Amino acid sequence: MANKNQQRMAHENRVLLYAMLSGLPAIVVSFWLLIDGDFSPKVQWTLGLIIFGFWFGYALATREIVMRPLQTMANLLTALREGDFSTRARGANRDEPLGDVMSEINLLGGVLQEQRLGALEATALLRTVMEEIDVSIFAFDSNETLRLVNRAGQELLGQPAERILGREAKDLDMSDCLVGDATRVMTRTFPGAAGRWGMRRTMFREGGLPHSLIVIADLSQPLREEELKAWQRLVRVIGHELNNSLAPIKSIAGSLNTMLRRDPKPADWDEDMRSGLEIIEARAEGLNRFMQSYARLAKLPPPTKLPIEIGALMRRVVSLETRLPVEIVEGPSLVAHIDAAQVEQVIINLVKNAVDATLETGGKVQAGWRNHPGGLEIFIDDEGPGIANPQNLFVPFFTTKPSGSGIGLVLCRQIAENHGGSLSLENRPGRAGCTARMRLPL
Repeated sequence: MANKNQQRMAHENRVLLYAMLSGLPAIVVSFWLLIDGDFSPKVQWTLGLIIFGFWFGYALATREIVMRPLQTMANLLTALREGDFSTRARGANRDEPLGDVMSEINLLGGVLQEQRLGALEATALLRTVMEEIDVSIFAFDSNETLRLVNRAGQELLGQPAERILGREAKDLDMSDCLVGDATRVMTRTFPGAAGRWGMRRTMFREGGLPHSLIVIADLSQPLREEELKAWQRLVRVIGHELNNSLAPIKSIAGSLNTMLRRDPKPADWDEDMRSGLEIIEARAEGLNRFMQSYARLAKLPPPTKLPIEIGALMRRVVSLETRLPVEIVEGPSLVAHIDAAQVEQVIINLVKNAVDATLETGGKVQAGWRNHPGGLEIFIDDEGPGIANPQNLFVPFFTTKPSGSGIGLVLCRQIAENHGGSLSLENRPGRAGCTARMRLPL
């Protein structure tokens, strides 16, 4: 029972008790000597009070020496827990254990104060950026309740933050943003605006709970600008081609009309008529080929992807080129999900261009494949004169070949991009020739 009561005593009382017990034997001996000695009662009482006073006083001082640093440390840790990082312990001395502990707590408070200041500055910067950008930002918790919105988001929903924070996504007509593809382009009407929007959704955790961050950007203006540029390029190209064909047709037709009105007609008028009609027919046929090429570029079907062994496909396609032996650079055994017919068309076109360029210089052509981060790379190296004007490589209907249509490389790049890949052509560094690279995901 005594042990149980002792365990329930406060720590400071136990310190006082043990301090008094440590001096108790000396006190008992002192009082025994006073009583047993030949002292007057006045002396006995005086010495007894003095001995008892020193005994009890030093016991209290011992408790104070032990408890005061512990109370100081408790106050410091309480201040840190409550977010007050400015409180410091005075007289921290690293030459003693308690002083060393105080110094470490002071240093911890300084570090936490700097970290909080940095976090506050970063948060202020983030809030400033969020308020200034024109992209709408929303954060929903796991219950689809809006927890964060910036200025652009308030304008998009047509309401201030105090009226929409805490409301569910379905009440804000944004439930569709929390489901489906995480990245997509959508056409819809919000209370504050309408048009085409690019949406991206990501997940993050706050307080251990999942949240959804939704970013919505207005694509209407950029799309209109790009559409206008595309129409301008298209009109410029088509107008150039039409003028090249219609101008001679108009001129020759006028000359033939004038010749038919002459009376008498020249002796060789039938030959001139036949020659003029042949020129008109040739120009009309050229214009027809141009329109067919444009239709082919505009109506490229989406790829039908199947697992294809790249090595076999490369060897089969390269073997079709008979004008110049094409060296195969063997790569690793790779299987890719591609539309074999479309990719073959790209390789055929690239090999044909490489051989056309190399025949002028008498060099060689190499074709191969290799691993690339995230997929594979098909390359064709030639030793021709290189690319003189790389800016016009992928301009539709631009060609330097007398019989070229100007859509080959454009079509090849479109096929590569439809497969989620890319196509690039560049001059080989340090030597003559060009390298064509088509990168595809596996």
